[in-house]
Amino acid sequence: VQLQASGGGLVQAGASLRLSCTASGLTSSFRVMGWFRQAPGAEREFVATIRWNGGNIYYADSVKGRFTMSRDKNKNTIYLQMNSLQSEDTAVYYCAGSTGAILSEWRQSRAYNYWGQGTLVTVSS
Repeated sequence: VQLQASGGGLVQAGASLRLSCTASGLTSSFRVMGWFRQAPGAEREFVATIRWNGGNIYYADSVKGRFTMSRDKNKNTIYLQMNSLQSEDTAVYYCAGSTGAILSEWRQSRAYNYWGQGTLVTVSS
């Protein structure tokens, strides 16, 4: 399985961006697909995740109400619509898939066994 993320860029505070991540291969084996981000000098942190078959979505508190995650199963693609971007959202954003994570693990990066290459989002204030 390969994950390809795209959609990052440089925007001003308050702007919006939509990230996409397309998976190729045995996507039917995924239990969840998620977005994580890593700012310079910081650890990778959870952003959002979606249960691939059920569609349940979970968000980090820091993005709740501003970011919206969705998926298109026919295209094996997940999206992250990011609105009202702030300088604190500046990071490399990674998409990831997990074939074995249980509900209690969905926010943990170590539960994901497939990762995309990351796409850089820079928000200028």
